[in-house]
Amino acid sequence: MLDDLTLREVFHFRVSLLGAISMITLTILALIVLLSVLIVYTPIRNILPGYSASLRQQLIDESARIDSLQTDLTVQRQYLDVIKQLVAGDIRTDSVQSLDSLQRVERSQIAEQHNEATDAFLAQYEQKERDRLLLFDNTSTRTVRQLYRPVHGVIIQSARPDLHLYSASIRTTKSENVMATTRGTVVSVERLTDNTFALVLQENQFVTVYRHLAKVLKQQGAQVERGEALGLTDGEHDLALELWDGGAFVNPEEVIVW
Repeated sequence: MLDDLTLREVFHFRVSLLGAISMITLTILALIVLLSVLIVYTPIRNILPGYSASLRQQLIDESARIDSLQTDLTVQRQYLDVIKQLVAGDIRTDSVQSLDSLQRVERSQIAEQHNEATDAFLAQYEQKERDRLLLFDNTSTRTVRQLYRPVHGVIIQSARPDLHLYSASIRTTKSENVMATTRGTVVSVERLTDNTFALVLQENQFVTVYRHLAKVLKQQGAQVERGEALGLTDGEHDLALELWDGGAFVNPEEVIVW
């Protein structure tokens, strides 16, 4: 570079092929390092394709897990409060007669009335009770199996076979996976009146019935393994779970660790 007035050389530099290649290489490396730093340490990574979707799904999963833990913690806290009150003697026994005692009184009064109509009624009632006890006593002679927990949630209504309520109601959060308690075959998938689905899974004589699924992931005839996802919940309808072994009722709370 020359001065226009004096024509003296002010500055000069020499460019060679090796020098040009080295300069270009260093420039590219510097740009790569700069972009990497920007992506890792700045919010610019949120606009990259695919990253925001995975982050959103992770936030949804963590939020559902936190809600489930909060529900479990609330139930445990209420349980401990009742235990503390019982130990401290703050809860007194109610003096009102229980339903069982009232039933015993009514039966004893009926038994004192000796007539043909009463005897016929008692015979019919005792036969029904005997048949019902034989049906539910069959569960004690069957092999108790440990089943896979079908969903993360809290049982809000236990099964009551004495009231002809054979399903346990489980409160869950939205988009929880409903999993197979055992391996088996999906023998039925039906849509219910509340726009949810009912799915029946069978393994030999053991049948599991799921009701109020928001979305079904398996179709009729599909073979599934133990713990495999069968559907999803919507957080609005409680999942209803029924277990049957050879036509005999099985209580989900006795064979599943919740």
